[in-house]
Amino acid sequence: MSPMRRCTRTACGRPAVATLTYVYADSTAVLGPLATYAEPHCYDLCAEHAERLTAPRGWEVVRLALGTAAPQPSVDDLEALADAVREAARPAADGVAPTPVGPGRRGHLRVLPPPER
Repeated sequence: MSPMRRCTRTACGRPAVATLTYVYADSTAVLGPLATYAEPHCYDLCAEHAERLTAPRGWEVVRLALGTAAPQPSVDDLEALADAVREAARPAADGVAPTPVGPGRRGHLRVLPPPER
């Protein structure tokens, strides 16, 4: 699966840059920056479809400022990732490396055995 989200319009394969949400109670369509996660009741749109968006008669379209570039990881994100990798590689206090966990489930994660050679 590709990490880049695509426009949800039929036959459009361009990358999504905006998310469209409907507020039915207020007869409003809200077009804003691409949501962090794909939501089931929202629509991801490419730049062209976001620009050409129209709403049904009697509806209002609220256009929030779209970001011009994809968000980049912050220094804090990169430092946190580096710290996590260092911690995982650090041997235990007694100098013995942690024993790998066998196959099974831990919460929502699944531990798989190493591949057979």
